[in-house]
Amino acid sequence: QVQLVESGGGLVQPGGSLRLSCAASGSIFSINAMGWYRQAPGEQRELVATFTSGGSTTYADSVKGRFTISRDNAKNTVYLQMNSLKPEDTAVYYCNLKGLRTSRGSAVYIKEDSWGQGTQVTVSS
Repeated sequence: QVQLVESGGGLVQPGGSLRLSCAASGSIFSINAMGWYRQAPGEQRELVATFTSGGSTTYADSVKGRFTISRDNAKNTVYLQMNSLKPEDTAVYYCNLKGLRTSRGSAVYIKEDSWGQGTQVTVSS
């Protein structure tokens, strides 16, 4: 089993900063990409940022210049530094793994998508 544990969410004033962390643990052989999605109440889940195994990053247009994604491969952990936060950033943020190579017993297989439980980020005065 692979577990994803997110942390770092909370309440922050507009213009403030938060740093989210997501640590993956368990039977992990490799991960193609790690990233973050978010979902506001009544809204569709959207991609925020991704970090591939090759070192490339992608960002949603709404967060470019404000958010920075980073990855610690040795710890199987991905981070999201969020600066200049706006009220519209308020959402539940979900950690996502793509192309996870894991094992069940003696079998090795690839799980395309893995999700954390989510962490709440609220930007309000």
